[in-house]
Amino acid sequence: MTGLVLIGAGNVELTRRILSDLLVLPGLAGSLRVVLHDIDAERLATAEALALSLNTEAGAGARIEAFLDRRRALADADYVVCQLSVGDYDTSLRDFEIPHRYGVRQTIGDTIGIGGIFRGLRTIPALVDLARDMTELCPHAWLLSYTDPLVMTLWAVRESTGVRNVAGLCHAVRDTHATLADLVGREAEDIDFLTAGITHQAFVLRFEADGRSLYPELAEAVAADPRLDRHVRTELWRHLGYYPTESSEHAAEYVPWFLRHDAEIARLRLPIGEYLTRAGQNLHVYEEIRRGLAANRPMLTRWQEPEIASEVLTALITGEAARTNLTVANEGLIPQLPADCFVEVPAVIGAHGITPSPIADYPPQLAALNRTYLSVAELTVRATLEHRVEHIHHAAILDPNTASTLTLPEITELCREMIEAHRDLLPWTASETAGSGHRTTSTKDGK
Repeated sequence: MTGLVLIGAGNVELTRRILSDLLVLPGLAGSLRVVLHDIDAERLATAEALALSLNTEAGAGARIEAFLDRRRALADADYVVCQLSVGDYDTSLRDFEIPHRYGVRQTIGDTIGIGGIFRGLRTIPALVDLARDMTELCPHAWLLSYTDPLVMTLWAVRESTGVRNVAGLCHAVRDTHATLADLVGREAEDIDFLTAGITHQAFVLRFEADGRSLYPELAEAVAADPRLDRHVRTELWRHLGYYPTESSEHAAEYVPWFLRHDAEIARLRLPIGEYLTRAGQNLHVYEEIRRGLAANRPMLTRWQEPEIASEVLTALITGEAARTNLTVANEGLIPQLPADCFVEVPAVIGAHGITPSPIADYPPQLAALNRTYLSVAELTVRATLEHRVEHIHHAAILDPNTASTLTLPEITELCREMIEAHRDLLPWTASETAGSGHRTTSTKDGK
């Protein structure tokens, strides 16, 4: 049987989406072993009940297992899908409340910025430990990760373990293509897209139909609707020449031009602290699924498009080729960016594995912007893997949003307070002379 392991299965909405896609595929009937893992026993039990319900409803004949012990879950896996969060709601709350007292505004806080730096510091060890277990227990398995900050965590995994069968998954590119198609009144499948960059900061390099650019049509659509002009994405497109993939609220916190200005926050309708709202919504979704299971309601559901993990897994397992954007090791794919970082590029997936497409002519202004993001990511990776507390400070002073808001002494004090607030998840920071390597931290999978 094909062994699929879901790490962080307590994120039951994602578990539901992936399994709803896979369990209805005729070619996988009776041949799939689904193993669920989470460190939260209640969430794991909910995920198991959900998987059993979906399996029965689909008549898939899959083998469903659940383990609190991750090593038992990983044994003999072929594919591992990971979505985890280290810490709990209060951990995320500290990521927002402490910087806010210093005047640093954030919207999502999971990629770069102060929130992204500290999410990376506490999440990297968990992903590295997972990858190390995989090298021992399922060395040929693919690791497909949704876990943010995606660039930081995958960069650290590759550097620490040498794992090569690893790719990151994100919805932003596909959602952006759908948005752009809708704005110009076309079907996405009728448009020739080429989109690349890094996770949460990629750009639509080619936006064409019938051999001509659709950017003029997009400009007409924006001109006809003043609301479309009140978006960070529109501003970035106007100044950089290419439409960005990340949502306006998220893209705003990767650059120095928006969140420090009250007028820009109002004009562009930027929702400060949006992540905390989403975290509350995730808790609501979890309770809704629990109530549905208790009432024996049908759980199997279908979306217009398959979940990205499902799409990739289907292609890898069945050999039916698919094409989507994935986050993979650069290694020259975008020559203008560091070779050892991770980039988001189109890839062909099939029985052969994952073949990413090189982007030879990446615009220099986009590469320059990406490098500011990658500098923060690399310093956070270095801080975590080498136990270098000073690199936390270096990452923060180079972060565009933080640096545009605070003075150097203020950033130093903010970092000190953030380190102290997260000390239980960053034990190595207790000593600035901590040696190399890393220590395992406790994790809480799912949200």
